[in-house]
Amino acid sequence: MSSLVLVVAVGVAILVGAGAARRLRIAPPVLLLVAGVLLGFAPALRAVHLPPEAVLLVFLPVLLYWEAFSSSLREMRRNLRVIVLLSTLLVVATAAGVAVAGHALGLGWGAAWVLGAAVAPTDATAVGVLGRMLPRRIATTLRAESLVNDGTALVIYTLAVGITLGEEHLSVGRVAGLFAFSYLGGIASGAVVTFLVLQIRRRLTDPFQHNLLALLTPLTAYLIAEAAEVSGVLAAVVSGLWVGRASPRLFPGNARRHVHTVMEFLTMLANAALFVLVGLEAQSAVRGLDSSGLAHGMLVALVVCAVIVAVRFGWLFTSPYVIRAIDRRPQQRERRLSGRPRALMSAAGFRGAVSMAAALAVPHTLPSGSEFPDRDLIVFVTAVVIAVTLLVQAPLMPRVTRWAGLGADSEAERERRQAEITSMDRALGSLPTMAAELGTSDDVHEQLRAEYDRRLRVLRDGDATSGPDEAAADYEKQYADLHLAVIGHRHETVVRMRDAGEIDDEVLRRVQDGLDLEQVHMTQRRDNDNR
Repeated sequence: MSSLVLVVAVGVAILVGAGAARRLRIAPPVLLLVAGVLLGFAPALRAVHLPPEAVLLVFLPVLLYWEAFSSSLREMRRNLRVIVLLSTLLVVATAAGVAVAGHALGLGWGAAWVLGAAVAPTDATAVGVLGRMLPRRIATTLRAESLVNDGTALVIYTLAVGITLGEEHLSVGRVAGLFAFSYLGGIASGAVVTFLVLQIRRRLTDPFQHNLLALLTPLTAYLIAEAAEVSGVLAAVVSGLWVGRASPRLFPGNARRHVHTVMEFLTMLANAALFVLVGLEAQSAVRGLDSSGLAHGMLVALVVCAVIVAVRFGWLFTSPYVIRAIDRRPQQRERRLSGRPRALMSAAGFRGAVSMAAALAVPHTLPSGSEFPDRDLIVFVTAVVIAVTLLVQAPLMPRVTRWAGLGADSEAERERRQAEITSMDRALGSLPTMAAELGTSDDVHEQLRAEYDRRLRVLRDGDATSGPDEAAADYEKQYADLHLAVIGHRHETVVRMRDAGEIDDEVLRRVQDGLDLEQVHMTQRRDNDNR
């Protein structure tokens, strides 16, 4: 019963939090985290805890896969060096800085390194949601960093926990070997699983089968990688990047639409649920400490937050100058960022569910039977760090973005319009040949040519090479508005026929499916024309 109560409570929290965020124009993770904290006061939910394996084995692979699937591989290639440095060396530097600070405040070295590893990686979910207001280059860099740095942090985490338990020994060769084995093995696992899945999916036409395989691919890649003790994070990311690249050529359109709809819903629901559950765990972590431990925990948490911010700012304001001194190629100079964009990237280091899962996964006891040192403190500090990054840093992002003189750029929209113009222009040029091959009548050929020609003129409206065509644009707007009105009228008619008993509910749903598809297509077409 408690599980059902949790599901309903989280669902209601998501519904209320997301709705309030939209009305108040606040980033949804902020209110969802607060909703989770408030849920923790409910007596029925006080004993509920988020199993770490639920995040690491269920939520994380699918979220990372879809985030990678939706990322720009071209932008990632252009910024590969920055992404690699942010997701490896910066994570190590952050974990080390937190470990030193934690040890200075009374934690043992083992517990301090575990805490550092837990809070070192930025969260792909938080960055993905909060980074949509940023220019594409910066947003892609931050998203790619958050996709890969989990793998680095989990290697440090595994090593720190193993040393504390007495199962690992520390040496430069051991650490280097673990990183190399984890990264290369994770990439290999993801590549092998994805190759096999693509061979299957290219032969399928059923959208249901495509949906099932889209869900199983990251889970399978992650599980195989973890079983081989390599990076499941990288396995899921590699799968998402490869499938995203291959999807336009290999999969039929109806399968792509079904998969996109289902995966978007699942990932949005999982993202929202994770923020609520993190808030719930944060409230639980407070109850795990007495008054003196709480005061000490708050001190450690505030110092750790300061260290995380300082290390990130320090890295982003020093490493570019090292790169400039080494690489003086003209293309490198063209991609340099000024101080304000780097300050924006420094302020966007949000933490989230992966950090919470890592903290909760710390064993309760040592092999000797004694308690794992400072486990409750590690969980509490991690929860506070997540809360601070989401409740303090996130609301400041719009102001920082405006101060930096940046915002969501129009480059993607320009490229979308150019792609539609080019594809439609070339299709018009090939239309006579295709009509002849298919034996299409002249009337149908001319009607389609006229429609495409009108659409092409609308897309070129305002283009520097062709000039505006206000008549075509006005025609398209009137056409879309009238078409949507007709669809709405038809829908009302068939619903009345069902109510009067003239048609069956099943017949209504079949007609309604076609009308819904028409409505979605026409709405999207009208919105694209108005951008």
